[in-house]
Amino acid sequence: MKLSKRVSLLEESATLAVAAKAGRMKAAGIDVVSLGAGEPDFDTPAHIKQVAKEAIDRGETKYPNPASGLLVTKQAVCTKYERDNDVRYQLSQVIITNGSKLAINLALHAVLDEGDEVIVPIPYWVSFPEMIKLAGGRPVFVQADEQRNFRMTPKQLADALTARTRVVLLNYPNNPGGFSYDPDEVRALADVVADRNVLVFSDEMYDVLVYEGQQHLSFAAIGSRAFEQTVTFNGGSKAYAMTGWRTGYAAGPQPIIDAMAKLQSQATSGVPVFIQLALTAALTGDQACVGQMRDEFARRGAHMHRRLLAIDGITCVRPTSTFFAFPNVRRLFEPLGVRGSVEFAERLLDQAHVAVVPGAAFGSDDHVRLSFATSIAQIDLALDRLAGFLPGA
Repeated sequence: MKLSKRVSLLEESATLAVAAKAGRMKAAGIDVVSLGAGEPDFDTPAHIKQVAKEAIDRGETKYPNPASGLLVTKQAVCTKYERDNDVRYQLSQVIITNGSKLAINLALHAVLDEGDEVIVPIPYWVSFPEMIKLAGGRPVFVQADEQRNFRMTPKQLADALTARTRVVLLNYPNNPGGFSYDPDEVRALADVVADRNVLVFSDEMYDVLVYEGQQHLSFAAIGSRAFEQTVTFNGGSKAYAMTGWRTGYAAGPQPIIDAMAKLQSQATSGVPVFIQLALTAALTGDQACVGQMRDEFARRGAHMHRRLLAIDGITCVRPTSTFFAFPNVRRLFEPLGVRGSVEFAERLLDQAHVAVVPGAAFGSDDHVRLSFATSIAQIDLALDRLAGFLPGA
């Protein structure tokens, strides 16, 4: 059967592939410790679930109107951005989507023509290159220096810009790297593009999950020019443990949001009403649950980082945000007889029953991604197995 060229060019999501294989092994009775999950291990807070239950009981199960999002939910997004990010949007500048992944997809399809370039710093979120290619664009990768905690420099950004550049796609706090940009670094990047006819797509999904003294500055908050050229993406998945609810949102220049809404109306018809009401409750309700999860992630991240550095042959940038560590394991390849992060992850899963995501999926084959969205006990068990898996253990 003939398939389209565009789908033939796409790679399967490595994070979902690892989770699927680990799931099959667990179903077969194998004791797998998974550090591959890209979702909090906490349950969705009770007050959020209660709003959804009550909405279903009221019969809030019809098509959403408008398809771009309920006005009350758009207002909740505006409230969140003003409270947490010091950015003020109008309702018409907001769209509610079936997950932030869809929001980024819609935005890319809204602005890219065939051959347009999108600058993507490495390490990048696993889906970015495939989404760009699917929209007809060409990803242009910028290899950030691990010695600078993977932060792209203004010079690197300037050198990557061409006449074909349409979008700079940022992800900070960063998945998989567990790092973010300091406010002054964000301002310096903004200076580079301020006089250029380019857009900035700023994926800030983990904006409230920062710690270790890290401060988050939204790209759109830098000034009027940055506000005009930025689309900011976020969602309920990480901060409120709502990954399975598939609810995201974006805010930015109204012509782009209108184009995204047009695309969504022909694709999904919008997010279920009861889920939008749950997101509204998450964004406008008591934020203590976010602080509790953030504090626990900070504790786990510091613990995992200490454990990783104690393993000979591993180096690791200290996590200051998200719930991921991105250790460099290249020095272990030769002793293990593997050729890269994919073989490393496969061997670790098959022999030690520990699931991690190969760094090749994020553009950096020297690394693997470890999630600390699990208990300290599970982290210790996984890292004990990792240490025992290595030659000479």
